[in-house]
Amino acid sequence: MFGPKELMVVLIVLAIVLLVFGPKRIKSLGAELGNAIKGFRQAVRDKDAEAEAAAADSAPQSVAHERTAQQAAKGDVDQKQHV
Repeated sequence: MFGPKELMVVLIVLAIVLLVFGPKRIKSLGAELGNAIKGFRQAVRDKDAEAEAAAADSAPQSVAHERTAQQAAKGDVDQKQHV
């Protein structure tokens, strides 16, 4: 994947980053980046859980609505038979 030329460029960039930020700052940047990624993943999981809960809450209402419609249709049939 990396040839000798590309590897040398990556090492030079890493050396410059180390000189500019220092080892302590790079360590804290890594920790901050890790926490940011963890927070993002947690937010996505929470949003998915909310969507699933909303879908689960709306499903029983749909079933109840279908039952009411079926009962109404059955009632119409019963009334026609009695007439």
